[in-house]
Amino acid sequence: MTKYWDLKATLLEKIKARGGWTNCHAHLDRAYTITKKNFALSNKLRGEKWQLNRELRQRSTVNQIYDRMAMAIEVLLAQGVTAIGSFIDVDDDVKDKAIQAAIKIRDKYQADVTIKYLNQSSYGLFNQDKKAREWFDVGAEFVDIIGGLLKADAGREEEHLDILLATAKRMGKMVHVHVDEINLPEEHETEMLAKKTIEHGMEGRVAGIHGISINARPQAEREKIYKLINKAQIMFISCPVSWLNSSRSEKLSPIHNPLTPVDEMLAHDITVGIGVDNIADIFMPFNNADLWLDLRVLLEAARLHDLDVLAKIASTNGRKILGIK
Repeated sequence: MTKYWDLKATLLEKIKARGGWTNCHAHLDRAYTITKKNFALSNKLRGEKWQLNRELRQRSTVNQIYDRMAMAIEVLLAQGVTAIGSFIDVDDDVKDKAIQAAIKIRDKYQADVTIKYLNQSSYGLFNQDKKAREWFDVGAEFVDIIGGLLKADAGREEEHLDILLATAKRMGKMVHVHVDEINLPEEHETEMLAKKTIEHGMEGRVAGIHGISINARPQAEREKIYKLINKAQIMFISCPVSWLNSSRSEKLSPIHNPLTPVDEMLAHDITVGIGVDNIADIFMPFNNADLWLDLRVLLEAARLHDLDVLAKIASTNGRKILGIK
């Protein structure tokens, strides 16, 4: 029988030759929290799920968070992952429990994988009742990269970015920000991030996460966005499987996939990496942290069949995005 060309095996070898997989974006502290009891909540809107996670953050112990993170890392290590970027919750609900677990995780796996932590606050930076800014400052001191979630501070996004970027510049850290996540043409968070990056002199030290709404904009506008991204030297993280469940909308926009426009970004020399995002939680209950699945979805949706480029996205690009030399 004629032997066929195993494209997957070839691509996996190229990724291995470049130092192994890099998972640029995850939320390891929430991994494997889907249960029979909360499974029905997985059909709620994403904004509602942020609040539904409140009880989980409050009742979780350090050991429970550690166990969840360890389970996810074992799954990733089995795939040949050598670098991980993970947000961890640091807020008035979970307090510093995720930080304590993250320290233990880094100690245990330091010989196996490079881990870069980022701080996440589901309550934004201005919620006084939740001591949001105080907990952001606690997280910023601990993490390797300053993390941002613009939707948590709707209406005060520019102030949110000013705090992120000023803090990162003062501490000599990078910044990763969730932007343009809801696949609608009226989102303009990427442009805001690029302009603020330039304003704060943080060119080359910032990454946008997701950016799927860029696809919903007309081509002429997308071209302007890419030029602005290049000027700010912003990198991007695509989580292809995570956004396949993007809600249907009656808004008029170009026909597109709910995916970071990786093909167009690469044509503009923008550095792109991939991540698995949420793992087996109410956001993504069926997500099993399979990086090959994410890469496969990306290459099909973006019609990207250059094996060397795909290998870079899955490995060396990701390490650059995480600031790993």
